[in-house]
Amino acid sequence: MTRIFSGIKPTGHLTLGNYLGAIRQWVDADQHKADALFSVVDLHALTVDHDPARVRRLSRQTATLLLAAGLDPALCTLFVQSHVDEHTRLSYLLECTASDGEMRRMIQYKEKAAREQAAGGSVRLSLLTYPVLMAADILAYGADEVPVGDDQAQHVELTRDLAVRFNQRYGHTFTIPKAVLPTVAARVMDLQSPTAKMGKSHAETAGIVYLLDEPDAARRKIMRAVTDSGSEVVHDRENRPGVSNLLEILAACTGGRPAELAESYSSYGALKRDTADAVLEVLRPLQERHTELCGDPGYVDAVLREGAERARSLARPTVDAAYRAIGLLPAY
Repeated sequence: MTRIFSGIKPTGHLTLGNYLGAIRQWVDADQHKADALFSVVDLHALTVDHDPARVRRLSRQTATLLLAAGLDPALCTLFVQSHVDEHTRLSYLLECTASDGEMRRMIQYKEKAAREQAAGGSVRLSLLTYPVLMAADILAYGADEVPVGDDQAQHVELTRDLAVRFNQRYGHTFTIPKAVLPTVAARVMDLQSPTAKMGKSHAETAGIVYLLDEPDAARRKIMRAVTDSGSEVVHDRENRPGVSNLLEILAACTGGRPAELAESYSSYGALKRDTADAVLEVLRPLQERHTELCGDPGYVDAVLREGAERARSLARPTVDAAYRAIGLLPAY
């Protein structure tokens, strides 16, 4: 059976973009068709300045929301990255395989480092090397496929390069994975800045619909969404990003096609109302299940504990093999 690995960082409250762009595919398709592992990758949240208590809180909230969205522990493995030591064990070996130049060419590193410097902060070394930790996340499990957004595809290509290089130098150890991009709503955009992704860690939140937003708050954000000059409702992401974003959200929520949906509307107001209704209908059962799970913290603990145990059992043989291959003396 194909093995899938994907993770999500607890750097902010999960958004509609996270759900439509990734989580729903995990729930509806990936956990049914493959041996699927999904991780709350909390170590990645440490690459920038953070509040420790908030990271812990968001890690638990993220895991709970993934369960509320429909991930089934009977079908997939859900765990917290830091609960499985093999991630950091393998990361160092891959740092010894990667080059400084490769790290500095990563687009996300350039962007995030520039923001940190512009804000007067220092850039942590872990921000430079975190794509190697991401590679370790994937390679430790022998994953065949990695569902990612297009902004992470470069990191999967790095993972492939490192796996090939390691295998060539030290003997075949790792499966070579491939990135799999979502087919619908791969990148939901900010409602106030429709040329920017709807990100969970953005400082400005007026254009971001969070999974736990109250219905009135979510509706208000959608009704205030930025549209475009002119009044014609057409799907044209390049020239009409605001209305195109609304059409793509509506299509993702209803199963329609953006261009076809556009033909049904003569005004932005009607499109916004229908999009808000569709979003609230998607969020309602998820929020209800989240409330139930928050009332049973022991269940969430058990899922994460059992998930970590299974993840550890899958990763350890591969990581041990990598240690032997690269020349380290086995522990006795």
